[in-house]
Amino acid sequence: MFRYPAARLSQLASPLLKRGLLRAQTSVAEQTVRPGSRQKPFWSSGRALLFAALTGTSAYLYAVNGERARPQLPWLNSSRPRYASKSAMEKAIHELQDALGEDAISTDDEDLLLHGYSEWSSINIEQLPVAVAYPKSTEEVSRIAQVCHKYRVPMIPYSGGTSLEANFSAPYGGMSIDFSFMDQIISLHADDMDVVVQPSVPWMGLNEQIKDSGLFFPVDPGPSARIGGMVGTSCSGTNAVRYGTMKDWVINLTVVLADGTIVKTRRRPRKSSAGYNLTNLFIGSEGTLGLVTEITLKLAVIPQETSVAVVTFPTIRDAAAASSKVMRAGIPVAAMEIMDEVQMAVINKAGSTAKKWKEVPTMFFKFSGTKAGVQENVKQVKSIARAHKSGDFEFAMDAEEQKTLWSARKESLWSMLALRKEGDEVWSTDVAVPLSRLPDIIEISKKEMDDLGLFASILGHIGDGNFHESIMYNSKDPKERAAVEKCIKDMVDRALEMEGTCTGEHGVGLGKKDSLLKELGLDTINVMRSIKGALDPHWLMNPGKIMDMPA
Repeated sequence: MFRYPAARLSQLASPLLKRGLLRAQTSVAEQTVRPGSRQKPFWSSGRALLFAALTGTSAYLYAVNGERARPQLPWLNSSRPRYASKSAMEKAIHELQDALGEDAISTDDEDLLLHGYSEWSSINIEQLPVAVAYPKSTEEVSRIAQVCHKYRVPMIPYSGGTSLEANFSAPYGGMSIDFSFMDQIISLHADDMDVVVQPSVPWMGLNEQIKDSGLFFPVDPGPSARIGGMVGTSCSGTNAVRYGTMKDWVINLTVVLADGTIVKTRRRPRKSSAGYNLTNLFIGSEGTLGLVTEITLKLAVIPQETSVAVVTFPTIRDAAAASSKVMRAGIPVAAMEIMDEVQMAVINKAGSTAKKWKEVPTMFFKFSGTKAGVQENVKQVKSIARAHKSGDFEFAMDAEEQKTLWSARKESLWSMLALRKEGDEVWSTDVAVPLSRLPDIIEISKKEMDDLGLFASILGHIGDGNFHESIMYNSKDPKERAAVEKCIKDMVDRALEMEGTCTGEHGVGLGKKDSLLKELGLDTINVMRSIKGALDPHWLMNPGKIMDMPA
């Protein structure tokens, strides 16, 4: 893959870091650069030359390095897509500014960088989007798609901006579509236990606004995640062991297709057998099939009782083995998380929580339900944990203390990012395996990771066999980068050998296309290509993600 040179990436990111537009511990809302403050013409001669050069060389290099020698089978559209020239792109921008207002389309250099480069992602490529669109409604998204379709401009959806696999990068330039202004809760149906939202609604903000209804949305990934991105990657989070993942909580979607057509995947009942399951087709598609503009979500009743506990173990294998036993016993824990001794040290060093933690492998449990049910579940988990050499359980006394205890897990990645020195990057990725193989893969992977001699940790949602590696390394040292890349690749390959998956919740993006091919095989990938070709024959929707372009 053609990756951004580390020195150049640092040079580009530096002005934003200095101005506070890219920070390790900031909300996505604070990171977003709103349009309307441009001080230069939207198409300078320098930018035009840069666009012409990059759309020729970067797309070519990306294609050669990422797709050469990859076998292809005949499918719907066998020719390589052709995208807008400089003049066509300029016409598209003018047409959209005339239709939606000048401030709806930004070509500010810093805005483009923010929508093409991510400090969260382990992979960043040289190309940036050429423009950023800020729609305010489904109809405006449809208009953007119509114009982009007319001029053959790639479209890349942008929601929370915290994806890890270059999911919102722009390898072929084009238009980044930022949903920042589509952040409204459209309607809450408390009696039906569902809610209709726009894509830029944060899941935490949603729960805060609907809490008086006695309902909540249980899917809980990173604190800054937004519903649109959560749909795109079919994310999960700490509550997945009890409540499932994103695909289990979406009732229907409103989607704008590549040519601007607006479709709704189904109606509002929780149960339907009417036709193809188009809702789940779009969930996890990472914007490669359409642009999601409205989402109807199921809601759950806030549990009568909730308890949070933290318990330590002498080794990571002991903790993983205990988690497998808890699941096999059928104990309905609400969440079960693990962090190794390095990650606990990260939390302490970053000072992102009010508590000082023991720096040993630690498990976090959340119990919810009736008062009697929670007490019985705690008793059973304690018994299993003791059989695996656990320390004492530390319980939260009240809601505020629950938040403090659970915050260590929620702040983990931000805490690691906050400890970086200049030139450092964090490679964070995940896999998932069958529950019985979890202790094996965690033990082996942690040893290989520790052998690197770098600042590296393991954490994850081990209640459903999903764990993450996060490794900090010197981005200016090619040997160090290569060693980290091999360690990550070996972990992913090991997961596949154990009948697992290359990605439990972060999606494929650019980073895991080769692994997806290993996991599913060429015939299955070509079925995906056929679906992609039917809905998006010109490959305009987030091209280059999940699967390679046709040759």
